Amino acid sequence: MRYSNKEEFKREFKKRVYNFSIQLVYFIEELPKSKTSFIIGDQLLRSGTSIGANVVEAQGASSKRDFTNFLSYAFKSANETRYWIGLLRDTQKANKIKAEKLLKEAEELSKILSSIILSLKGKK
Repeated sequence: MRYSNKEEFKREFKKRVYNFSIQLVYFIEELPKSKTSFIIGDQLLRSGTSIGANVVEAQGASSKRDFTNFLSYAFKSANETRYWIGLLRDTQKANKIKAEKLLKEAEELSKILSSIILSLKGKK
């Protein structure tokens, strides 16, 4: 998808990570009511919603360094989120189709964040 300017990209990316958080909340609410699901779901909720929170923080950053740091936290959270979703999928605690959809989106978010971070650091 192409954007006409950076502001449009920022706005759309912020919406995308917010919608991802919403999808995660619904996904977690459907998990079985077991101790294991609760604990993993709690970890997933923290890491998954942290992606969007850090993207929002980055957009309000006071310096390029802060901006890069917040996006790095978001990237790490996206990778952690992938781990928890995969674990729920592979232990049959979650709906496989929904887990795959969330994994795909988390992977795409991770790739976008990685690309931005590399560009900011002059490595791309």
